[in-house]
Amino acid sequence: MVTATESKPWLVQKYGGTSLGKLLDTICTSIIPQYATGHNLIVVCSAFSGTVKASGTTSLLLQCISYAELGVDSQKRLIDVVDLIKDNHLSVLQAFARSPSRLAAHSQIFEDTASAIKKECEGLKRFLLAAQIVGELSARSKDRVISIGEKLACMIVAACLTSAGTPAKPVSLDNIVSSAFGGSIHDQVAALERLGPNFYHVLADQISGQIRECGSAIPIVTGFFGIMPDSLIQTVGRGYSDLCAAMCAVAVGAEELQIWKEVDGIFTADPRKVPSARLLSTVTDEEATELTYYGSEVIHPLTMDQIRDACIPLRLKNVFKPSGSGTIIYPSTTNPTPISPASTSSDGSDDSPRITPLPSFMLKNGYHGAEQERRKPTAVTVKDDILLINVVCNRNTKSQGFLTQVFDRLERNKIPADLVATSERHVSLAVQAPSDPTALLRLKEELERFGQVGITPNMSIVTVVGHKMRNMVGVSNEILSALAASQINIYLVSQGASKINISLVVGADDALAAMNAIHSEVLKIPSHKEQENRFIPGPWLY
Repeated sequence: MVTATESKPWLVQKYGGTSLGKLLDTICTSIIPQYATGHNLIVVCSAFSGTVKASGTTSLLLQCISYAELGVDSQKRLIDVVDLIKDNHLSVLQAFARSPSRLAAHSQIFEDTASAIKKECEGLKRFLLAAQIVGELSARSKDRVISIGEKLACMIVAACLTSAGTPAKPVSLDNIVSSAFGGSIHDQVAALERLGPNFYHVLADQISGQIRECGSAIPIVTGFFGIMPDSLIQTVGRGYSDLCAAMCAVAVGAEELQIWKEVDGIFTADPRKVPSARLLSTVTDEEATELTYYGSEVIHPLTMDQIRDACIPLRLKNVFKPSGSGTIIYPSTTNPTPISPASTSSDGSDDSPRITPLPSFMLKNGYHGAEQERRKPTAVTVKDDILLINVVCNRNTKSQGFLTQVFDRLERNKIPADLVATSERHVSLAVQAPSDPTALLRLKEELERFGQVGITPNMSIVTVVGHKMRNMVGVSNEILSALAASQINIYLVSQGASKINISLVVGADDALAAMNAIHSEVLKIPSHKEQENRFIPGPWLY
């Protein structure tokens, strides 16, 4: 395990780009210094973002990639976007340094950081202009471009912390994959296929070495880690910084991983759509994974795999309310031999505390017994922009090969199925509408070769999540009855594949009503109107 400079437990904090963009001053002068007094901290940063992801640094870098691939005709637009990225980061740095006391005492720190930002952006510009001549970028080259966003963010956060009296040092992880598995893409791909999830445990070992080099300074780690064999975006997705934070927690045997967002934690439903939604003090890691997959931006599934194996709890916190307890996710799988931190101390001991939930705490929050079974569902969520595809096998197609052919066509067009319902000669699939409309047309043409195809757009998946929910007698009846009472038609139902969710496809126009009906009638959380009606005074009799 990485040895701390003092006998303090390790704590890993991850901050998203929107949080950094809105509350950089609060994070660097209040939140991080407060936790640093009692912990050895590691801070993981995403690229800076605006109020919406489309205006964030990562989205701008993706625009740069598009302009580079369009060729020299887009040279001016490419240069303008790179300059915009540079100006945005310099503005953030200048805004923090605006205080006369900070600027007077630490002017050199801000000047050095501004020079480093300009140097990175000029290097990016040269690289993309060279790529523009060719007119294309490999997946790994795109990774290299996108990694600039996290580098710039970490430079600024480290400078702001240091100027505020908390020594910090930026740590870039863009070469850890080649450090761990060599520079050969073939060797990296072979390692990923051979190790599976353990691939990330090996990367955690590389991270621990870089953390050790920071000494007493707080490591400010880039959320972007390594140039992956098939591109980090394709292999992991846009939630890669959550996974990086989990690897950092594994690397040092942290007592807790904190992910800071702009919400209080996980709710029983989206509070923007269901006003009566309640904050959950805790959920299981399986519930968090399901909620993420079916529409709630909770946590990346690979993140849950890492902390589950290492027995590290994860807490979601609100940057606007640092004193709030948030939602804590305890690893629900009891593992008698949890994986040890990637680097161990010289005597081989692991003294890092392993936090386990008190039975009374879990019982108070609706989880019963050692299996943490629930007597009612935990939350309801909605996934929008869904297509329902119905395929009826024709007489000339053998039924035993029917499903194989359907899923082969889905794989060929890179369209994953969210839900599936089948009979011998019929299959219904709920899929996310592809960003490329031609992919859907190709899929339809290919499926029509061996069956009749119907595609229904404007659908939504409503998912009810609860730990061990398959053991709840009557819960399916409650869900269907609640939707029937609200006159909501159901196009597809799926439960068998998961013990903890029941998913239904409804029309997009009915999704909000379905969510509210289930929240009120199945989760037993009354709407605001129902709560108000309970307090309406009546004609009292004496």
